[in-house]
Amino acid sequence: MDKFRILLLHPDPQVRDELRRALSGSDFVRVVGEAVSAFEAMELIEAVSYGAVFLGFDLPGGVSGAELAQMLGQRKNRPALVFVAEDESLACKAFELEALDYLRWPCEGARMEKTLSRLRAFRSTFKEAALPQPRGWDGGDPDDEDEEGGVVKVPMAEDEEDRFLSALRQAWDFKGRSPEIEKLPITLDGKLILVPYDEIIFVEAYEDYSYVHTAQTKFLTSHRLKDLEVRLRPHRFFRVHRKFLVNLDMVTEIASLPGSNFMLRTTIKGKTRIELPVSRRRIADLKQILGL
Repeated sequence: MDKFRILLLHPDPQVRDELRRALSGSDFVRVVGEAVSAFEAMELIEAVSYGAVFLGFDLPGGVSGAELAQMLGQRKNRPALVFVAEDESLACKAFELEALDYLRWPCEGARMEKTLSRLRAFRSTFKEAALPQPRGWDGGDPDDEDEEGGVVKVPMAEDEEDRFLSALRQAWDFKGRSPEIEKLPITLDGKLILVPYDEIIFVEAYEDYSYVHTAQTKFLTSHRLKDLEVRLRPHRFFRVHRKFLVNLDMVTEIASLPGSNFMLRTTIKGKTRIELPVSRRRIADLKQILGL
């Protein structure tokens, strides 16, 4: 039987190397690919039928590990997810995302054995995604693998190897350029909704969460305002107040108020008017952005 294919998704090459070595002693799993960003990972997942993904929460490229987990949750054959983190602060979040396990890294060998036991149990119920498979897919005896310099040689049929290399090339193409998907993933009633950035009017902080307001409705999300500020700033969003992040393309009026205060206004469908305050310390930055 083919070994269970594992993808390592983490921005730190040392962590990926340590994970690879920790998994190398198992008799039923095989690491087949590494990725740094969620976009690289998705390219590989589309090309290779992975049974599990070991991933971190903080990923470059604008999509976090949690958001990737939400996207994978909509797939029919979702791989098992094992989150890797420096401490236990995000464990509850990981299990809310239906993670198979959560590892505080680095971990002891006995703890990794528990993870492998969970993967073995998951494998018994996991059905690999149906990909076009050439005759002779298994490429020979799965135990006939060797290692040179820590790199596992994976036997693949010619067509499968072409698919894998093509996916790798496309994944590496994402390095050094901004993501092209300008949508915010939001989970609502068990479904993943992708809200286009240009439909977001403003974002409102609410404790450790945030409300994303559009013309039609508002969504309560697990995103923190400071994280969305980093993500949306390149798309003409501006933090006008500690509680508000505004899409400047939606602003129709800037009103001056008594006491050297300012208010942003936007009108939705010619009827509903929204007013948001601008904190004094952010006025100068706002004027510079608007060329005032």
